Amino acid sequence: MPSTLTESTDPYCLRPGEAAELLHGHPWRRFVALGDSVVEGMCEPTPGYPDVQWVDRVAAELSAVRPGLAYRNLGRRGLRAHQVRATQLAPALDFAPDLALVVCGGNDAFHPAYDAAAVDAELTAMITALRDGGADVITVGMFDVSHSPAVPAHLRAGLGERMRRLSAHTAVLAERLGTVHVHLTDHPLTADPTLYSTDGRHGSARSDAIATAQTLRTLSPRRPPGDHGVGGAGSGPEPR
Repeated sequence: MPSTLTESTDPYCLRPGEAAELLHGHPWRRFVALGDSVVEGMCEPTPGYPDVQWVDRVAAELSAVRPGLAYRNLGRRGLRAHQVRATQLAPALDFAPDLALVVCGGNDAFHPAYDAAAVDAELTAMITALRDGGADVITVGMFDVSHSPAVPAHLRAGLGERMRRLSAHTAVLAERLGTVHVHLTDHPLTADPTLYSTDGRHGSARSDAIATAQTLRTLSPRRPPGDHGVGGAGSGPEPR
């Protein structure tokens, strides 16, 4: 059944004025995003929610607080983790960011032959290079798309296990490498069908609005020390 909520009434979305409060005084001037279609933006429109993909929305909210913020989105659909590193890391470093977002591995996890160690190595290489270049890095454990009604029932269990394993490994890397980690995989709404698009691979505008809220709440420089927000670094499951 379609949701009757809108962003203004959805309890998991930003409240009016909340983004400005969360980001007040943030230090970032150059924001780059690396990844696959999740970063490029492939969300399906949802009535009542902005048709703006979440990374662009995060950049817009950062820019609203610090006008003149430079932003570059390098995300491209269909890429596996090694392809993201091969094609996007160098231009990202050339951009000289002080804030970077890295999301990939989902296309790897869609395949039964998903190699968690190989994806970990690619993420580690990207995060380390960006951190060494002076950037704070955001990593994300994405919503578990195996809950999408468009995923065939016989594929759901295997896909869900791989997506959760990717999320768990990313959370451990985040803790070890010192990233700002946004953990969406165990979000209370992860099994809600309104979060997913009809293609069985991507999210809806509602999921992007929720991801925006959670990213800003986790990123907020106004958080008390040690508080990673709902689903911050270390809050995800351990890898198997």
